[in-house]
Amino acid sequence: MLVIGLIREGKIPADNRVALTPAQCKWIQKNSTNISIFAQPSNNRSFTNKEYEQAGVILKEDLSNCDMLLGIKEVPVHMLIPNKTYLFFSHTKKKQPYNQGLMHAMMDRNITLIDYECLEHADGQRIIGFGFFAGIVGAHNGIMAYGNRTGEFSLGRVHKSKDYRELIHTYFGLKLPNIKVAVTGSGRVAHGIIEVMNLMDVQEVEPDEYLQKQFSYPVYTHLKGADLYRHKETGQYKREHFHENAADYDCLFEPFCSETDVLMNGIYWDKAAPRLFEMEALHSPAFRIQSIADITDDAFGSVPCNLGDATIDDPIYGVDRLTGVKTAPYLPGSIDVMAVGNLPNELPRDASRFFGEQLIKHILPDLLGNGSVVIDRATILKNGSLTPHFNYLTDYAAH
Repeated sequence: MLVIGLIREGKIPADNRVALTPAQCKWIQKNSTNISIFAQPSNNRSFTNKEYEQAGVILKEDLSNCDMLLGIKEVPVHMLIPNKTYLFFSHTKKKQPYNQGLMHAMMDRNITLIDYECLEHADGQRIIGFGFFAGIVGAHNGIMAYGNRTGEFSLGRVHKSKDYRELIHTYFGLKLPNIKVAVTGSGRVAHGIIEVMNLMDVQEVEPDEYLQKQFSYPVYTHLKGADLYRHKETGQYKREHFHENAADYDCLFEPFCSETDVLMNGIYWDKAAPRLFEMEALHSPAFRIQSIADITDDAFGSVPCNLGDATIDDPIYGVDRLTGVKTAPYLPGSIDVMAVGNLPNELPRDASRFFGEQLIKHILPDLLGNGSVVIDRATILKNGSLTPHFNYLTDYAAH
């Protein structure tokens, strides 16, 4: 018998997403005789306590009877239950200094940590995540920012819509000006961006056409790894080689700076990779980009004018083109940046439903069985000790 507990999100500001929706809990318990699910009461979830109760989930403050505890964001140290298996986004695999204390606490409490971010298919593709809805919300906000700056159209906030279906209805009748939008990336984030581009009737064009022509209707071009990077010596692009040797590549984005009004960034980035452009590019009169939705949200990363996180309540800030200093949005002589780390929280019920489906389909059978290679490779801690796959964290975990 596997006893699953859905923990209350303790990180502040509180996240309103869930790992499993009430309907998914009901389906699991109906179709599995050997799983029971409990949930800590929470007033912040996008699904109410009553919805969970109606689905047959028992609300319980004390989850110490559970074998496996599922959350979304990092669990505050004081909420950790010793000797349990946890699944959440721990943000420790890159040695994030702000979560080193959490790592030490989990080790002290003999905890097994399976990190959602590390659940990968054999080819390295992430199995579950919220990227698709991050792309949807980020694309909406990027177009919204452009409308606010130019005054040519007006878009409301995503979180004012009850759900994704209602959001789509807000696009009926929306007529965008003849803007050019550059979309970067090839993963779930990019798929979400493209979904919104299609819903807004923005037409796709090939990168060479995009650079050479002006259009009498709104267009976007989709720039994947091979469009953006080239090996300094061979002139080629190989995805796996790039991810392992990003410093050996040049970025090819510069020509797009003078042909783009809105940049939607969904690209993978690490510190060794070249940026899409450098801050000095903003000084040039030819730099045409006015609104940037940095959806993958790496501060000072592939988009150097990402000066850090904004919030869902206030998602857009300005960056002065000459000084590089953060300003209010929509000022003359600035560009607007949308950089928010928890975008799917604007569509939490849809995002949670999508996430839970992936969890049930790809991960739950392995958790129920005797584990798997996928689970092993995502297990950062086993009973409080680093697993072999994460030995590179030894110095970070030492205390």
